Amino acid sequence: MVCPRCIKVVSEELEKLNVEIVNIQLGEVEIRQDIEELNLDEIKKVLDKEGFELIEDSKAKLIDSIKTEIISVIQKYKDEDLENLNFSKHLNNMFNKDYNYMSSLFSKTEGITIEHYIILQKIEKAKELLKYGELTLSEIAYRLGYSSVQHLSRQFKQVTGLTASEFKNNFKNLRKPLDSVN
Repeated sequence: MVCPRCIKVVSEELEKLNVEIVNIQLGEVEIRQDIEELNLDEIKKVLDKEGFELIEDSKAKLIDSIKTEIISVIQKYKDEDLENLNFSKHLNNMFNKDYNYMSSLFSKTEGITIEHYIILQKIEKAKELLKYGELTLSEIAYRLGYSSVQHLSRQFKQVTGLTASEFKNNFKNLRKPLDSVN
């Protein structure tokens, strides 16, 4: 789950199955019942129908949590000083796991590095900000933690094949859902 609408859909679907939700947040649901009391096959089926999956494997759960944390940090960029944020230290502190282990696991599972995933998420956020047209490219670069406009422009072109201006002027609806970026 990577957005408030996702949380709403999952919450509604679980409530239909009489699952008592204690807490729900991006990527995680805490329930009142014991796991043995639930029909996990039914839950998996309902979630799958809505485009979600039930993650039970601890490594898969860690990967999902890493993705959710990266998305969350980038989406709330106004609250974070992304230029000074060291993602490896942040993830290490967040999950209390060795960054090299997380990075290796992420790469093996996802086929890309955590660093590349961060770049992809930043570019998606840049697309969103460009689409709204309220900020200059310089302001977007600053807010997303880039050291310069040129750095953002280079990565934007590498990822999208377009310059930021080309994207803004001609391709305003080429954004991807955040949970399908990779």
